[in-house]
Amino acid sequence: MQYRRFGRTNLQIPVFSCGGMRYQHSWKDVPAFTIPRDRQDNLEATIRRSLEVGIHHIETARGYGTSEIQLGRILPTFPRQDLIVQTKVSPTKDPKEFRRTVETSLANLKLDHVDLLGLHGINTAELLDHSIRPGGCLEVAQQLQREGKVRFIGFSTHAPLPVILTAIETGQFDYVNLHWYYINQFNWPAIEAATRHDMGVFIISPSNKGGNLYSPPQKLVDLCQPLSPMVFNDLFCLNHPQVHTLSIGAARPGDFDEHLKTLDYLHRADEVLPPILERLEQEAIAQLGESWYRTWHEGLPDPSETPGGINIPVILWLRNLAIAYDMVEYGQMRYNLLGNGGHWFPGARAEQVDRLDFRTCLANSHHADRIPDALKDAHRRLGGKTVQRLSQS
Repeated sequence: MQYRRFGRTNLQIPVFSCGGMRYQHSWKDVPAFTIPRDRQDNLEATIRRSLEVGIHHIETARGYGTSEIQLGRILPTFPRQDLIVQTKVSPTKDPKEFRRTVETSLANLKLDHVDLLGLHGINTAELLDHSIRPGGCLEVAQQLQREGKVRFIGFSTHAPLPVILTAIETGQFDYVNLHWYYINQFNWPAIEAATRHDMGVFIISPSNKGGNLYSPPQKLVDLCQPLSPMVFNDLFCLNHPQVHTLSIGAARPGDFDEHLKTLDYLHRADEVLPPILERLEQEAIAQLGESWYRTWHEGLPDPSETPGGINIPVILWLRNLAIAYDMVEYGQMRYNLLGNGGHWFPGARAEQVDRLDFRTCLANSHHADRIPDALKDAHRRLGGKTVQRLSQS
């Protein structure tokens, strides 16, 4: 395993982390005695495999159902100094409720402290205010830090870039969990800001949200040769030293194996990556046209500024991936979550395009005339049965 300094925490963190949202028994809180033995055995085997390969950063959240309570059955059996344990708790309007939830997490984990506490899902300006206002959840986390129950404080986010940047520029967080990978590089300015503040940078879900790379389309497999799409994406991310760790949401012990192949390429990423990056770009240009490929995202409105709340940037992005790389399954999964993802994945699908007037909201786009038809095409390609977030399942 390779390790990187996790910003100003000075923790030596493995370049892969063991994320806790796929191996747990249930997304709902259920009585501990109802957790089947085989489900607990699978989690424990996954943790043992993680530690065996040098991944000693175990990451979970209060919102991950039984994840914490199941981890509480195994983590205390290891020397505490050998682990980096992270949990996340959502900020609330009532900071006392936030504190109670953190205490519940510690009790579930059966630990007297966590190394990393993340304010989970600072996705909106309102949730940011709940966090950083005087007397808010960040002050509670800092009090817990003074009590020795938390070592370092960060935040996780699915927010629009301006909200992420505002949170980072407070200078009060030690690290950030955010989305950034080959198919979605829009948060790079946030990573640059985090680097200026010497924050740790943790990449959320590079294999799932980063393209459903557990089951990539054959076209993407071919374009990424000689690497698998998963290894290519890992290598792309880790070739940027500003990125410190990628989350592996392992559902079983064997889920680490493909990711670990990336380690053999890290020392020669500058040799291996350029031909793949060139093929991916040229194929996208061939399928989408160079002008669209270079400028489609410029001047697009936020869903709050769009008639019908349609999430134009996300819909066009997913359509691009489907056309360029045959990433239809991924596009359908994400597109059909729109309207049901809350502040984790905001905005609506493009079902009412013919009834809406986009002229004002697209006034700053180079492609204003093309976008309504592109939205209708995206709905034809990707529309289907609505999808729920995992935590709703």
